[in-house]
Amino acid sequence: MSSSWVVAGVPVVYCATRVPVGLDSLWPSEVEVVRTASAKRQREYAGVRWCAREALVELGVGPAAVLNDSAGCPLWPEGIVGSMTHCDGFQAAALAWEKDITALGIDAEPTQGLPPGVLDRISSTAEREVVSSLFATDREIPWDRLLFCVKESIFKAWYPVARVGLGFLDVEVRLSPSFTAHIEFHHEVPAGLGPWNCTWSVNDTILLATTWCA
Repeated sequence: MSSSWVVAGVPVVYCATRVPVGLDSLWPSEVEVVRTASAKRQREYAGVRWCAREALVELGVGPAAVLNDSAGCPLWPEGIVGSMTHCDGFQAAALAWEKDITALGIDAEPTQGLPPGVLDRISSTAEREVVSSLFATDREIPWDRLLFCVKESIFKAWYPVARVGLGFLDVEVRLSPSFTAHIEFHHEVPAGLGPWNCTWSVNDTILLATTWCA
């Protein structure tokens, strides 16, 4: 499945699949990266790269190998920004033109609550208060896992352009039931990066967060 949507007036191409993707979809240089990896890791690696190539074609760039740099960030064709994500039974990629969007990050998580103790480690008191109030009005959405999902999407957008790591408490997220999240950094933001925006979605099995900086 591939589709386009608009953020900040800019088209972003999104592609996702729930169908297992085999190693035969990978380019030779990609196969070498996961040749000795577990079968699960190979499926995840192949799935997100299949999605990325579909998105590249949709952007008019054409398919290309997608390798990682020494920090683990995807190496996109010149002029492209993007992000990939996977969780059990789901792989996705989102790409856009760098001239339109400076940074882009996505993260997918299962619609399950976080394990005990994790929320306390990844959130501030204020964030936990918001999560608690959201649970009080809607218990169908795992708001604690959504907070984690949003922060992961922020990290994926942030690091390729800032090249500085963030901890979970370096960013403050205020979730909104209107499918958005407000982002505030407790860390110096490199000049020219901002404003930062986030949207999220949910279905029966998957949470998906998208963060971008125009």
